[in-house]
Amino acid sequence: MSEITYVRGDATVPSVKGVKVIAHVCNDFGLGAAQFVRVEPYMWVANMVGQRGIRTGSKGVPVRYEAIDAALGRLAQKPTELGASVHMPRIGCGLAGGAWARVEPLITERLVRRGISVTVYDHGEGRS
Repeated sequence: MSEITYVRGDATVPSVKGVKVIAHVCNDFGLGAAQFVRVEPYMWVANMVGQRGIRTGSKGVPVRYEAIDAALGRLAQKPTELGASVHMPRIGCGLAGGAWARVEPLITERLVRRGISVTVYDHGEGRS
């Protein structure tokens, strides 16, 4: 079975050929939703709603793991349909405040196990 590939770089400029879907997590137009926008002939952006708000406050961190899981399930259909690879930062783990140890298994289950090529991009020092 394939695994997630980790590279240093910027997920918005994947350096592979073929059709690409750049996935990221955003907030609040319906948790678990996924919107697909074609930005170039061979590049799509997947806006996955996986957080509530943008700041950690009295209700905890913005990340919603169940919403990321649902959005990843919706995402899986697009690269399969397009014959595309998926590229992303460590979704849900920046401003959303999530833990990669909780997000990585969701990506493995929803995408990698379906044969979808996934590359995760880290700026700077790589895996943490």
